[in-house]
Amino acid sequence: MKKWMYVISVSTMLAIFLALYYAEANKIDLREKEAAAQAAAAKLADDAHKADIEAKARADAEKRSAERMAEEAKKEADKVAKWEAEGKKIQDATDKYNAEADASAKQAADMEVQLSALRATREKLNREAFDLAKLVEHAKIDRRTAEMEIQRTVEMISRRAADSSLTRAPMMPQPTQPSS
Repeated sequence: MKKWMYVISVSTMLAIFLALYYAEANKIDLREKEAAAQAAAAKLADDAHKADIEAKARADAEKRSAERMAEEAKKEADKVAKWEAEGKKIQDATDKYNAEADASAKQAADMEVQLSALRATREKLNREAFDLAKLVEHAKIDRRTAEMEIQRTVEMISRRAADSSLTRAPMMPQPTQPSS
């Protein structure tokens, strides 16, 4: 009997152990399933939270990118507008100065024509003045020549007259003085 006691006591303890073990194993399995479910739920919640954060970050990044792009586009548009405004100012100034240059060139050409006409007129007047001065000098020379011819003729006539007997007065006898 003693031998059977050893077997019965060990088998009883084994049966109690197995009963308690399976009960605890079931509880542990339930706890592990609950923990896994909780972990899965937590992971799902964490993934959802991460996805939400990533979506917000992506949206914020897209918003910042869009703002940066809009700001860069605005800066570029401002730069282009400023460039075009400066180009327009320069073009307007160039057109204005070209128009002034054309007007000045036309005025210079007109003045050159007037100057040529005035030079021609001056040359004509100088020629006429020279011709008139020449005529005056010729007239003076002719007058002097005529005066000299008149003087020569007068002198010749006066010599002939002096030499002529007709022009001499007869000699008159001199009155005699009574003698006293």
